[in-house]
Amino acid sequence: MDKQRKKLIEVALPLDAINTASAREKSIRHGHPSTLHLWWARRPLAAARAVIFAQMVDDPSEYVEVLLSDPATKRAAQQALKKRAGRVAAVGVSPATGRAQAGMGEMPAGRAANGPRGTVDRQALGDMAAELERERLFKLLEELVLWENTTNEEVLKRARDEVWQSWRRACADHADHPRAAELFDRHTLPAFHDPFAGGGALPLEAQRLGLEAHASDLNPVAVLINKAMIEIPPKFAGRPPVNPESRNEPTVVARTWRGAHGLAEDVRHYGRWMRDEAEKRIGHLYPQVEVTPAVVQERPDLKAYEGRKLTVIAWLWARTVQSPNPAFADVDVPLASTFMLSTKKGKETYVEPVIEGRDYRFMVKVGTVAEASTAKRGTKSGGSGSPFLCLMSGAPMPFDYLRAEGKAGRLGSRLLAIVAEGNRERIYLTPTATQELAAAQARPSWAPDTDLPQRALGFRVQEYGMLRWCDLFTHRQLVALAAFTDLAREASERVRRDATVAELPDDERPLRDGGTGATAYAEAIAVYLALSVSRTTDTCNSLCRWQESHTRVLRLFGRQAIPMVWSFAEPNPFAGAFGDLTTSTETVATALPPLGRTGRPASVEQADAQRRSSSIGVRSTDPPYYDNIGYADLSDFFYVWLRRSLKPVYPELFATVAVPKAEELVATPYRHGSKETAEAFFLDGMTRALRRLAEQAHPGFPVTIYYAFKQSETRRGSGTAGTGWETFLDAVMRSGFAVTGTWPVKTELESRSVAIGTNALASSIVLVCRGRPGDAPVITRREFLTALKSELPQALRLLQTGNVAPVDLAQAAIGPGMAVFTRYTKVLDAAGNPMTVREALALINQILDEVLAEQEGDFDADSRWALAWFDQHGFSEGDYGVAETLSKAKNTSVAGMVDAGILASQGGKVRLFEPGELPDDWDPTVDTRLTAWEAVHHLIHVLDTRGENGAAALAAALGGTAETARELCYRLYTLCERKKRAAEALSYNSLVQSWPEISRMARSAPPEQTALFDGE
Repeated sequence: MDKQRKKLIEVALPLDAINTASAREKSIRHGHPSTLHLWWARRPLAAARAVIFAQMVDDPSEYVEVLLSDPATKRAAQQALKKRAGRVAAVGVSPATGRAQAGMGEMPAGRAANGPRGTVDRQALGDMAAELERERLFKLLEELVLWENTTNEEVLKRARDEVWQSWRRACADHADHPRAAELFDRHTLPAFHDPFAGGGALPLEAQRLGLEAHASDLNPVAVLINKAMIEIPPKFAGRPPVNPESRNEPTVVARTWRGAHGLAEDVRHYGRWMRDEAEKRIGHLYPQVEVTPAVVQERPDLKAYEGRKLTVIAWLWARTVQSPNPAFADVDVPLASTFMLSTKKGKETYVEPVIEGRDYRFMVKVGTVAEASTAKRGTKSGGSGSPFLCLMSGAPMPFDYLRAEGKAGRLGSRLLAIVAEGNRERIYLTPTATQELAAAQARPSWAPDTDLPQRALGFRVQEYGMLRWCDLFTHRQLVALAAFTDLAREASERVRRDATVAELPDDERPLRDGGTGATAYAEAIAVYLALSVSRTTDTCNSLCRWQESHTRVLRLFGRQAIPMVWSFAEPNPFAGAFGDLTTSTETVATALPPLGRTGRPASVEQADAQRRSSSIGVRSTDPPYYDNIGYADLSDFFYVWLRRSLKPVYPELFATVAVPKAEELVATPYRHGSKETAEAFFLDGMTRALRRLAEQAHPGFPVTIYYAFKQSETRRGSGTAGTGWETFLDAVMRSGFAVTGTWPVKTELESRSVAIGTNALASSIVLVCRGRPGDAPVITRREFLTALKSELPQALRLLQTGNVAPVDLAQAAIGPGMAVFTRYTKVLDAAGNPMTVREALALINQILDEVLAEQEGDFDADSRWALAWFDQHGFSEGDYGVAETLSKAKNTSVAGMVDAGILASQGGKVRLFEPGELPDDWDPTVDTRLTAWEAVHHLIHVLDTRGENGAAALAAALGGTAETARELCYRLYTLCERKKRAAEALSYNSLVQSWPEISRMARSAPPEQTALFDGE
């Protein structure tokens, strides 16, 4: 028997639970594997774990007979079927399942058992048994994705057992397969491989689920991260630490060292040694600051610190250029974005420039400042053409002038203020000559002088004369980082000696050759120490900002870019704050213990996904996103430091002076000459990579591919399309894949820098693919459109039921639409030409618009009028006569809607009320003309003013109207997106994104009605 069973991911998933866990995980830092080192656009572990589990576990509809053979399961199905039949008889409709499905037809919900006995009853019973079993798997999945259960062996074992059970069924199904011995060995799970491993979330979760994990990537930084996560920890799992301090401590010796706890303990110990040794060598460059009587006389608020020497935690600098005014041509004037140091209430502090003849100095002052004060504006002009003004003369300094000064090598810096550690508070001090001299004394003996790319996505610094990687660091930072990288190598030698004393056997094989003795262990510790130093570079550079609202240093990579920074913060790498060496080492050590717990082997290699050959196995991957992120260009920032430390450990991985770029699968016009050439490069390369993926995929499992783009990129024809999506989906088609399921999985944090104040995509689309059958039919455009109109509306409603955010709906709709398109060999237009992916996407968008427009029929007449009016006028005024004419068409009246409280009519003009204008004491339970429109905008108003608790109280009072209001948000978002009304679009999107929590609170503990009005 040769059978291909559908997997759970091809039928149904508890999407809300997965998305909630994924979104929550993005805010978890302590102990998270991602804190080993920065990587861009990582997938949450919860999403990766859920997807891999669901692509390996059979959907219960595929083993119904096994379920019905169990008497207990059969009885439970019979009882559930009777209960459902009773509900259907009582209310006359079939209850919804409440679960999301894969985008192509509703999951079986059970049939009423009222037909003739025999086949129909057996089918209904089987459907119900499958549904109950599916619910059991959902509950397991809901436990599995929780962060708290990441290392819960009991939950993980149950998940692994399910994987094994499905695998044994597959082996039995394929006993007669010509390669059964190789591909379907019931005693060995197939291996897992991710050819675009990136940050390593997918291979890590495959390893956690009991698979032998293999990861590859072209980027050496990504390869190193994966080695640190999945390859190295299992080699040394369960071993005690080798450092003398731990060996001589009785309580430490007596411990049981599970997972990578011993490895973590040694990283901490040798990291402390590195830090202490570095301070001995270069600590004089980071002197303390003394609060002298003269300082106290100027700043009486520092009286308690008089005579003390305080540890400096950061120096705040402003870049300088020569004044453009000839009268001050010899004066270097500051480019200060702000003079504010702290805006915390009661702790306000700022810098005041004091001009003295032809020179100036900075003084730190405390106290509040006026809104329009120069302290808040710094030397910024407020104009777009000339961003700064000369401090001495007020002369404007346009961008062209600043760029010319930078390219001429005349960008300097001036110390604005010193931030010191006080008694549980920040102390801000006026710059001193001693502190400026200490910084000026730094003389780097080595610096990464590799060139920056001439042009790159997200890079701005080259325009200002920063042409080499060493230009992104102060001299003092270069000295410190070079010392740290040298000490990482020295620490490795100490580890090897200590490991030999600790009688760790040394087979003399290095780590790269599979060694597990003292030499390999020393190299493993060197890897984690080098990662700690590399993490430190994210804050130890001259492009970090000082955040005055939270009084902290912001790391460079808050987003995937290297922008120009005019006022920058230089943290003290020995101060124990802001990502210094100690903090970075501790962060790395804290992430290590859970790794290696499974004991499953893993391998990681540098390889091009277009060409790598591997054995057949399970495949899940997250390929590059067209032109969204320049991984190779960005990771050079870390590579130049990692190479200095780890070239002896991995000589082949760090053989090149920079990260390989020519074969990187991103569509970058500056690298390929034009946008068209870049698109062709991406399409050809991605097609080859996906074809290889299809060839190497195990026949028993689908392939899962994560993909995401911004909400809209270009508008073509009747709908929104994106070049990235078109090109990627074209590659999917050409590779021979057919889409069998799609899932919008929340993988981005709404508070990330790129998302603040925008409608940036919050979800990735997970495509579930299998090889398209060789005998797949050819159909006409009309037949394709008929299939779309039949299947897509139901899929879209289920996506809305699954609470896909409006900002993501257009992208999520691509999945089920392409599932229809890819099941055919070709779709032919009227002229007999194959339809392109672009044309298919346009039709999918057309159906999406039609479905959302049709949903208007479900709304009340007042809301339908408001939608039509809003489409034309937004919240602006319009003529009364036009409004009245429209009201007749919608079977309502302007006067009635004024009474309903949704609009104002005065002086021949009509306008809709904005959410902020709505009354705080509105009570829907006594509203005699309740509309979905006012429900939406009152919910937005309450969410803005009283948060999710207040919105939950209102939702409970609204009853069923609340759900109708949520549906209305999708239509409103679409209208706003089309009209470029970003602020309103954000409000509707935010309400839907908050809906799961609002709904949960409204259901679990319905608030008292008074909570609507008392602000609680």
